[in-house]
Amino acid sequence: MVTKVSTKDIHKNYGAVEALRGISVDILEGDVHAICGDNGAGKSTLIKVLAGVEVPDRGEVIIDGSPCHFNNPTDALKSGVATIHQDLAVAPRMTIFQNIFMGAELTKKFIGIPCLDKKKMREDSLGYMSQLNKSITDMNTKVEELSGGQRQAVAICRALRWNADIVILDEPTAALGVRETEQVLELIRSLKEAGKTVILISHSMKDIVAVADRVTVLRQGKNQINLDVKGLSADNLSHYILSGDAEQVH
Repeated sequence: MVTKVSTKDIHKNYGAVEALRGISVDILEGDVHAICGDNGAGKSTLIKVLAGVEVPDRGEVIIDGSPCHFNNPTDALKSGVATIHQDLAVAPRMTIFQNIFMGAELTKKFIGIPCLDKKKMREDSLGYMSQLNKSITDMNTKVEELSGGQRQAVAICRALRWNADIVILDEPTAALGVRETEQVLELIRSLKEAGKTVILISHSMKDIVAVADRVTVLRQGKNQINLDVKGLSADNLSHYILSGDAEQVH
């Protein structure tokens, strides 16, 4: 198996608070790799480092074998890393295609005057969406009319439009109902089938064992354990996070 993303001895302090204390994780290409842990374990800070929001005090991020130094999220995007945050950052009153191409609208010239190429954006948006959710076919639908799971699909399509091959999903099923949660899990499976590497941050152990290939448990800013998810139960994973008792994991 090929390693897609590695963090090597990542440290990050906020004043006297040591948020990350030497995190080293290897994430395989094409895997769904979950990051979990109790509150304050360092999940959010690690994701901010991978997304280019925070610069580590020490250590490095390696993608496809090459060290990467992200000073901002744009640097991460250029390296193929897209982060879908919990708030999704979608514009509810805009259409699906407008959200997918927000900030990168396609244009054409009409009698020499530049104008938006809405037809091309709708066609391309439908192409992205068909990779994830074939039931959504009208790209003129406003996002406010979509369910929570469908809104996740729009946000992920934006990442596909950026040509991201590493997609970070931060608590994608938080506050969703059972049906919408299953929609999001299907989106994650679709990303894996498309060959994307997915990094999943979640408090839901049930979701993790449903879709992840491997899981890294963080504790107090350190990576406590790395596990294959196959054969792992949600209850045992929850027990380990709470107790740190490795013998109870499997």
